[in-house]
Parts: sequence; C-alpha cells; structure tokens
Amino acid sequence: MKGNVDKDSTYYGYEVCLMKHSEDIMTLKGIGEKTANLFHKMGIYTVEDLLGFYPRDYQSYMPPVKLAEAGEGETVTIELLIDSSFKWKKTKTMSIGTGSASDGKDQVSILYFNVPYLKGKLVKGSRYLFRGKIRCEKGKYHMDQPALFTNEEYQQKMGQLWPCYSLTKGLSNNLVIKAVARAMEGIALPEYLPSYIVKEYRLVSRAEAVAQIHFPKDWDCLVEARKRLVIDEFFLFLISIRKMKEYNKELDTDYPMIETAWPARFIEQLPYRLTLAQQKVWKEIRDDLTSGKCMNRLVQGDVGSGKTILAFLALLLTVTNGYQGALMAPTEILAAQHFEQLTAMTKKYGLPFCPVLLTGSAGTSARREIYRQIACGEANVVIGTHALIQEKVHYQKLGLVITDEQHRFGVRQREILNEKGGRTHVLVMSATPIPRTLAIILYGDLHLSLVDELPADRLPIKNCVVDTSYRKKAYEFIAGQVNRGRQAYVICPMVEAGEEGTEGLENVVDYGEKLREALPEEIRVEILHGKMKPADKKRIIDAFAEGNIHVLVSTTVIEVGINVPNATVMMVENAERFGLAQLHQLRGRIGRGKEQSYCIFINSSGKGNSGERLSVLNKSNDGFFIAEEDLKLRGPGDLFGIRQSGVMEFKIADIYQDAELLKKTSQAVDRLLSEDGELTLDEHAPLKRYLEENAGNFVDFRSI
Repeated sequence: MKGNVDKDSTYYGYEVCLMKHSEDIMTLKGIGEKTANLFHKMGIYTVEDLLGFYPRDYQSYMPPVKLAEAGEGETVTIELLIDSSFKWKKTKTMSIGTGSASDGKDQVSILYFNVPYLKGKLVKGSRYLFRGKIRCEKGKYHMDQPALFTNEEYQQKMGQLWPCYSLTKGLSNNLVIKAVARAMEGIALPEYLPSYIVKEYRLVSRAEAVAQIHFPKDWDCLVEARKRLVIDEFFLFLISIRKMKEYNKELDTDYPMIETAWPARFIEQLPYRLTLAQQKVWKEIRDDLTSGKCMNRLVQGDVGSGKTILAFLALLLTVTNGYQGALMAPTEILAAQHFEQLTAMTKKYGLPFCPVLLTGSAGTSARREIYRQIACGEANVVIGTHALIQEKVHYQKLGLVITDEQHRFGVRQREILNEKGGRTHVLVMSATPIPRTLAIILYGDLHLSLVDELPADRLPIKNCVVDTSYRKKAYEFIAGQVNRGRQAYVICPMVEAGEEGTEGLENVVDYGEKLREALPEEIRVEILHGKMKPADKKRIIDAFAEGNIHVLVSTTVIEVGINVPNATVMMVENAERFGLAQLHQLRGRIGRGKEQSYCIFINSSGKGNSGERLSVLNKSNDGFFIAEEDLKLRGPGDLFGIRQSGVMEFKIADIYQDAELLKKTSQAVDRLLSEDGELTLDEHAPLKRYLEENAGNFVDFRSI
C-alpha cells in the first residue's frame, strides 16, 4: 500500500496491500449471491463502492465499571450476574423481555425487544458483560437493549477503535468489517490531488486515509484520515461547481421571454398578499427570465416562507411565453404534493397549465403516454423525480428547469436536466438553512435570493428541551392533543434495533410498539421509514394526511414534502444525535395550520454541550440564525456523533462541522483554476484524468 502504511500492515488480522481494480464485490472471498444482494440494498456493488462505504461511528471498548460509577446517559460496560430469569411477553409485532441483574452491590432492571436468540442465555445465574446506556429513574438503574458479551469476546475488542457501519437486516457489522478488510487486499488508490496541496494542508495520502477511516490505529489517525476525505469531497464538488459557473456565465438563453399579464393577475387573485420578501424575490426572478440571459438563481427560504408560489409564478411566465417548465423534487411524495397543488390552482384560477406527474412508480403504459405529451408539447409543465432526466424523456421547448431541495441532487443530475433544453433558465429552491458565507461557496454558480420573512398569520412554534424523565408527560400531552382532534409526529434516529454501537438510541420499529402500549387504545399509531416500499410509504402518508392515523413514528424520511396542517406536535427522541439545521427542518413539518404547535426535543445524552446546542432551538424559530449557531457550537468531539443528513448529501463531510475546511478548500480550488483553468500542467494531469474518468459524478471536462 502506498502512503504511510507499510505493505505488510495488518488491520484486525487482515493484510492490507492496495492495488487498483474495481471488481464486483462477489469477487471477494466469503461474499456469495445472497450476501451480495444485501450489500446491493446499501448501494454497494463494486469493491470501490465498499471502500467508499465509510463507518457511521466507532466504538472504543473500555474496561468494565460498577453501576454506581456510571453516569446518566453514558455508554458503559458492566459485569452483571442475572439474579432472575427473564420473563417474556409477546404482542402482535414483538416480544419483550424483562429481568434484573446485579454487579454484587447494586441492581439494574434490563429490558430487551425482539431478541429471541438471547432467550437461552438470559437465565438466572448467568454472568455476562452488558454494554449500553444507564438511566436512573426514582433511584433505580435501568438498561434498555444492552449488547451482551462473554469475558473472552470483550477482551478481544478492547484496546482499539472498531468501525460501526450502517446495516440492513441480515447484514452484520462483523461481516462488513471482514469484507472491507479483504477489499483492501489488492486495491490501489492513486493520488489525484496536486502534491503542493497535499503538502500545504499536511494531508495523509488518499490510500492511507481510506485505510485509516475503516481501521484507525487510534483517534489521531482517524481525525487525519477524515480530514483528508472531507477535503477530497469538498475539492471535487467545488471544482465541478466552479467549472459550471465558468460555463454558464452570462450565456444568451435559447428561450427569451417577455413579461406577460398572467403572473400579476394570478397574484391579485390569491387569497393572501405576498410578503415583501416574496415580492422582492419574484422581481429578481422575473428580471432574470426577461433579461435575454440564462437565469441561474438559488432561492433560499425558511420552511413555510412561501417559495413554492414563487416557483409557480416562474412556471406561469414560462408557459405564457410558449415554453415548457420542469420541476424536479427529490422524493415522489414532494413531487406529488407539488403536482396536486399546481393542479388545484390551475382549476381554481383558470391558469393555462397542462401539468403531468412523472415518477419512477408510474406504470409502463402511463409513462409512455406522459413521454408523448412531453415530446409534442401537450404538457407544458412536467413535475417529477429523477425520472425527469431519463433518456426516454424528450422535451419540445424546455425553457425553465426548477429543482426543489437542490442539495439532494448531485451536480451532474442538475446538469443533465438542464441539457434537456439547451441554454435554459435554472431556478433552484432550498429550505435548508445554510449560512450565507457557506452558500456563496457551495452555490458559486448561482445568484442568491433570500425569502427571509414568514407570512404574518403563522403562529410561532412553542419548543422545549427535556431529558428522558419527561417522556411520560410528553405521551400524556400527545394524547391530550389527539383528543382535541390534532395529530403528532415522533422522530427516532434508527429504523430498527440490532446495530452495534446504537445502544440507547430509539428505533422506529420498537418505538411504535412501545407507544401503542403507552397510549390509549383508541389512538392509532403507525410507523414510517425509508426502508419501506414506496407504495407502503404512500399509503401511510396518505392515511396520516387524511387523519386516519393519529401518531406517526418516523425517521427523518418526513423531513421533506409532508404537509399535514392538522399535525400540532413533534417529539424528537435522541435529539442530540441530529444537527440543529436538520432538527429545524423536521420542526417545519408542524406549525402549518391555524392551531398552536409544539416541539419536544428529548436530550438523552446529558453530556458535553448537547444541552447548550439544543437550547438554541428554544430561543429561535429562525432557521438561518440556528444554522449560524450550529456553526459556532460544533466541536471536535462532534465529528461522528451528530447527524446532519440531507445537506449536500456528502458521504463524510458536513458543511457545519467542516466549515473551516470548506473555506480553505474553496481557496485552494480558486487558486488552482486561476493558475491552470484547463488543467494542462503535468502536476494537474492526475486530477484531470480522475475527473474525466468520473464524468458521471462530476462535470465532464471534455465537453467544456
């Protein structure tokens, strides 16, 4: 292996020697068709995919402690003697085991869900090491779903950092560890960053970074590996964005427009007045569309600020100039919501829209008919998901491309849609609160507009940050709201239990059952998560929207595109595990109706600055203020503990945690392109070659 790791280095018993190839994962020893299919569920098809499947966390197995030495909410290992055999209770969907154990002085109550394989072990007189979070209620110790080890098993884990991967049912963490270790035997990862950048930023080699991110020797090696991979992600993204900016700069559009009377008439008919911020941004969009140049504009606005109506106005100006418009959303749920809203407005106000909805779940015959309508111009507005950029979709006169929640699309995906129309106008919308300083870097090819005002009739959401002891009161509060005819969301960070390193984290599957037990029978509780089939997700969301489900227990899959004005409560479990910006996005699912809404953040940590961070959400409902505070409050210890998913969809980088690295990388990219914009120098040849070989993910330099 090149870099700082010797060829004969070993990690967890596996030799590491990197040489180049990108073969199917089934070429790895121990991976047959059945296991390969499990990896495919995680988006892993090749050896290179596997090496890019970074751990979501790391576990350090410390020496066991006594119950009295464990801090509230702290993950610890305790040697315990089971003093009463576990009792098992079966419900419709799960089995629940309860028992107690002692460390010789103090006793702890232990709770397990859906672990039939442990029944034979959890018997009176057995002694094991239990690893999990301790909570104390009314002077008594409790552990939920702790991991179980023999002394021998635990000794093997001590003294090193162990990677924890995101898993799917049937795929164990140990299996992934073995697969990654074998993948590293015989894979070369050549360097593509210019040597002067590697030297200036004191970076480890790319090969070293990949080895250490999976199997770190220690915490310092892990931090250095992550730093290199974060800079890689930012570098490749920013160089693509900069080249797009250069390519799109002041281009004459193929779709010149003039101002028509339709948008102004539509605004007059609306049952509300546009806010001053909406009026200002609409003027900027209108001026762009009628300038004769290609519009490239980003509209940022907090949840509920009214960006969608601005998109519809832009589409209205486009179709009344004789062109087509396309609106691409990241999920079928959000696409369907836009389509239904536009269709309703078309009927109510007599607008000249002929919209179609194109998503991956549409049947073959339905898709064929939609393709025909788009190609002949019969459909002048096309709303959909990634299906809009399929090869079979041919537009007649695509004058405007709108992407909603742009951060969820890759650079190349946006380009493909733009290319469907030639020199078309581009409008990007985002409710993700990204601080302006970072937005300018990340969206360097776009002009920035900000909808920084909420409609006057919106009631501010009331927030509270509490610990786990408040949970019972929270359930009572939710039940009270449901009795008043309202609905509620409960958010959990995990889909299901079983992943190592997630002890103490709530999961949707088990929590749904717990909540059914805790709430009155007449309150209907259902679950929702991203692993469900699209049809099942739609069925659940539709039932919730219609009021047939009272409480929806979900992952962050509801973060975008669910609009249920009757939902007035959101409770977020393990809130300390999420970034503040994402918590604010989640909170945006409530407060959409006329009734007062409430958000309850459960802080289950009790450690570090989690309380200070979460208190920011108590102070403000302003997403951009919260994003700025998130920048200030992230610390080195947050590298892997906080989930800020959904922002730019980087694999390992986080624009809040890594803001300083983002700024430095931006400076390096700008300097490189100013000195050698076409990457013709020998020292830039590896970078140019890498970009060309990965043209599907980045801008194709050969076409510029």
